[in-house]
Amino acid sequence: MSKSPTPDTETPQRVRITADTDTDRAKRGRGLTIGIGAAVVLLLAVGAALATAHANQGATQPSQSAVAQTGTPAAQLRLGYFANVTHAPAVVGVHQGLIADTLKAAGTNSLTTQVFNAGPAEIEALNAGAIDAAYVGPNPAINSFAQSKGQSLVVVAGVAAGGAQLVVRQGITSASQLRGATLATPQLGNTQDVALRAWLAKQGYKTSPSGAGDVTIDPTDNAQTLKLFQAGKLDGAWLPEPWASRLVLEAGAHVLVDEKTLWDGSQTGKPGLFPTTVLVVNKKFAADHPQTVEALVKGDAAAIDWLNKASGTEKVQAVNDGLKAAAGQALPASVVQSALGNITFTTDPLAGAYPKLLQDGVDAGVSKSADLHGLFDLSVLNRLSGGAKASAAGLGQE
Repeated sequence: MSKSPTPDTETPQRVRITADTDTDRAKRGRGLTIGIGAAVVLLLAVGAALATAHANQGATQPSQSAVAQTGTPAAQLRLGYFANVTHAPAVVGVHQGLIADTLKAAGTNSLTTQVFNAGPAEIEALNAGAIDAAYVGPNPAINSFAQSKGQSLVVVAGVAAGGAQLVVRQGITSASQLRGATLATPQLGNTQDVALRAWLAKQGYKTSPSGAGDVTIDPTDNAQTLKLFQAGKLDGAWLPEPWASRLVLEAGAHVLVDEKTLWDGSQTGKPGLFPTTVLVVNKKFAADHPQTVEALVKGDAAAIDWLNKASGTEKVQAVNDGLKAAAGQALPASVVQSALGNITFTTDPLAGAYPKLLQDGVDAGVSKSADLHGLFDLSVLNRLSGGAKASAAGLGQE
């Protein structure tokens, strides 16, 4: 079933993958800074025009589907994701051709991918028109939706729950020992960054987006976090998998907080589960190309189904093969196995958790209060499932 992607070829039967090595990231970062800046200006102008159009035609109600019933398949889908185990449905789905196959069947013959390190940068690319869809954490999705007043994106499916932990150096055994500590997160405002700030606040600590406060939070690239921790320059980090497992198995850290213990199920009805990764689509793209969106959701579901049915050995190998293709490097099997044990792959986005996620971001000073109605359109997902429906928790279509 596995297909080997060909990086520089675009044919109806192949996938072009853009691997994100450190050198490539540095080069692309400089170019994207300029390109995205110009694109954001254009996006603001387009957004204003769209707002005017909506005012003239009557604003779209939150209850209306963001995925239109008319339109045409897109010739190409540009997809963003991370080389993380929490993005395993994308990692495996791209590498094995599961997503490309469903897209091709719907008339979208080209899939191109871009690998990111953290959600805010990925959402910036989505908003600037550099990608059409993304596997991303919930907080960057919330922030984009809020800042665009509901016009930027829509959540069309879940991907992964769990798989985030606060890991710390030896000698730290309780929250009371963290005053004056320096902790890392993947990026300011990303899902783990918000989770850490919210948890520290409940322990009585003050933090600031600038890094000031009782505990210093230093948003850092995950690979650098590992190196800094090994060098004794960090006291800990709140990280997604496989990075939490890497710090434990490769750097001598230990788990102080497993985030699953902080979710009692009151928001979602599923104790211990919290959204870590969801699938979002640019809202205009969803309206223009419903067939492509449906095919993407189908590919996501196929990858999740494969992961949930495969043996442990098969999953470890498939994830590692996908990580090597996406980022140029596989991980020790023990790291991938540990990481997979902390994650639940599900198409349910756990929408009931989102008001809490938003409020945590507001309390942490990295988000603003917003109306989340219309954030979800799970109509395609639920039509395809044929079974129990995923709930939008009153925040969109089911």
